[in-house]
Amino acid sequence: MSEQLPGGGIELSADEVAALDDRWSSCWRPDEVARRLAGVGTPWCVAAGWALDLFRGGQARAHGDIEIAIPAASFPEVRSRFPGYVFDAVGSGRIWEDAAPGVLAATHQTWLRDPATGDYLLDVFREPHDGDVWICRRDERIRFPYGDIIRHTAGGIPYLAPELVLLFKAKHLRRKDQADFDTTVPLMTPAQRGTLAELLARVHPGHPWLADL
Repeated sequence: MSEQLPGGGIELSADEVAALDDRWSSCWRPDEVARRLAGVGTPWCVAAGWALDLFRGGQARAHGDIEIAIPAASFPEVRSRFPGYVFDAVGSGRIWEDAAPGVLAATHQTWLRDPATGDYLLDVFREPHDGDVWICRRDERIRFPYGDIIRHTAGGIPYLAPELVLLFKAKHLRRKDQADFDTTVPLMTPAQRGTLAELLARVHPGHPWLADL
């Protein structure tokens, strides 16, 4: 995907941004997403805050949405699992409804919308990759085989490894991100904490979390 966003789209007003919480209020939970993607051939995983809950074995806080990560080239396969729904591309406060291929190539985030209600149900990150190797969009030097970064719950729901979830959360360091760090790190293995420390030092030198790893 390119780094420059395409033209067009809809720039969200302040009121429309504020209304997004309501539009996401009926989003799916991880088990529903897993049910709908059962048997899909491409690697995928729950990402962000829900991934940490799956790692910890229970929901620690409320979530305003749900995100999954997939290889960008596999989006058509995932998209085919949701007939009757629409995927909108998003970026920098704009939405491209029912995004065309050119828009998808220039963005990485897509929201699944129910056209009957206007509600959003699932956020799909289309990630850079080289075949079966995941590439970090924050630093393309960071690469891992998908088999090394996708974990599974006892019930078989795939989720992104916590060290990578926290790496992405480290950028903004919101209150919920700090809470996620505080409740997740004690459950991580020394190897996982070491990997997170190494990646943080590379992507966010001097980050305050480094002192606690």
